[in-house]
Amino acid sequence: MGIRSVLAKPFAAYVVSKTRKWSAEPGKYQLKTLSNIVQTAKSTSFGRDHQFADIRRYDDFKKHVPIRDYEALRPYVEKVIEGKPDILWPGKPAYFAKTSGTTSGTKYIPITKESLPNHFNSARDAVMSYVHETGNARFLDGNLIFLSGSPELDEVAGIKTGRLSGISNHQVPAILKTNQKPSYQTNCIEDWEEKLERIIDETLPAPMSLISGIPPWVQMYFDRIQARTGKKIKDVFPHFEMLVYGGVNFEPYRAKLEDSIGKRVPSIETYPASEGFLAYQNSQTDPGLLLLLNTGIFFEFIPTEEYFNENPTRLCIEEVELGKNYAVIINSNAGLWGYSIGDTVKFINKNPYKIIVTGRIKHYISAFGEHVIGEEVERALQHTMVKFPEAAVVEFTVAPQVTPAEGLPHHEWFIEFANPPHDMQAFSRELDKQMQSQNVYYDDLITGNILRVLKISTLKKNAFIDYMKSEGKLGGQNKVPRLSNDRKIATALQAHIIF
Repeated sequence: MGIRSVLAKPFAAYVVSKTRKWSAEPGKYQLKTLSNIVQTAKSTSFGRDHQFADIRRYDDFKKHVPIRDYEALRPYVEKVIEGKPDILWPGKPAYFAKTSGTTSGTKYIPITKESLPNHFNSARDAVMSYVHETGNARFLDGNLIFLSGSPELDEVAGIKTGRLSGISNHQVPAILKTNQKPSYQTNCIEDWEEKLERIIDETLPAPMSLISGIPPWVQMYFDRIQARTGKKIKDVFPHFEMLVYGGVNFEPYRAKLEDSIGKRVPSIETYPASEGFLAYQNSQTDPGLLLLLNTGIFFEFIPTEEYFNENPTRLCIEEVELGKNYAVIINSNAGLWGYSIGDTVKFINKNPYKIIVTGRIKHYISAFGEHVIGEEVERALQHTMVKFPEAAVVEFTVAPQVTPAEGLPHHEWFIEFANPPHDMQAFSRELDKQMQSQNVYYDDLITGNILRVLKISTLKKNAFIDYMKSEGKLGGQNKVPRLSNDRKIATALQAHIIF
């Protein structure tokens, strides 16, 4: 055993012990977090504008701090960009995580000295939870790869600025840097395809044991390796035994990834965002993600059906119900207040509080009042593929077709198959049947002859890669939306349709 795996086991026990302590009293730790961040920020511009000095309880906080998206917070962020201190949080941020929004253009999300542990210790703790549960730490002695954005950072008002994944590279503990791939120089390459080739050059000769990244980009990495070597990943990397992923639901990618690997490897799901690291899978026997209630974030939840109301219900952790969809609102020691991150989650456990990510609040189809969400299309496809085990999906997205050339309106599924089903018509019928079981409104529209059954448009190889490249979003942490309520993505994919 190497030094890393030896040291990991007692440290993992310590991490899990701390986690059990706060997860046993979630309400207490959440209210303590709220009190701490409000008191710390009461003399900032935002704190004075929102009477933080008068806040004593959560009810007071809700009265003084409205729900905001980035556009509403922008006036404060712009003051920080101008170089002014003490705006959202005391002093200036340590970093800006630069990300692109669909309506807000470029977004600058502050990361403060106080919020850094949330972002970077949480990823570590996810791995330590696995080590403690399984007793397996040997993968830490091999080479580790993090498929991420460039670590080269710009400066805005003296604040280091870049993609979160690139910032993360600067926070990797020294003990892991010696076995981290790729090299700094390779990681700085901006062109994703060129970067991927150089990553493969560096990793092919190395004993890779842990691979981390968003599933579609991990798949692209695997595809390029197989094209070079003609081998399954397990034969190229015989020591590969841990996949860490986040950002999207893994299930639609599982069959193709496992086929590329040649076996099933243990995996850990994480829930990182530019705004904060929110949750991670802490058990191999439970797919739920442990919500991190003691890392400087005070969570609020809005029932999704109320999200666009003028005064939606705002709930703290102890008020949520199992099985309901909620929009996630965070208040944090990064200086984000009443901030809607745009994601929706569902609680599957309260002891401890565990979630699954169900979609994006603005990624849905409701052209006819059906309000189909990401969780429903992913689950429908997953159930369908169980009945067509030969089928493997690379990527997919769904859009409404409101004005077809003939026939009734319908939902159009754009799917790139690695292996298509033997009977596409039967696959399509089963997929529509599964959608009707997932969404009662969709079922009503089909049975009422308002919509006809869904249509699958099969796409040629690399269709989504070509689309993302055309949008300037190939690689890094970018991902294709599962759902659109318009035809923008659908129109762009028309040229890639096979049938």
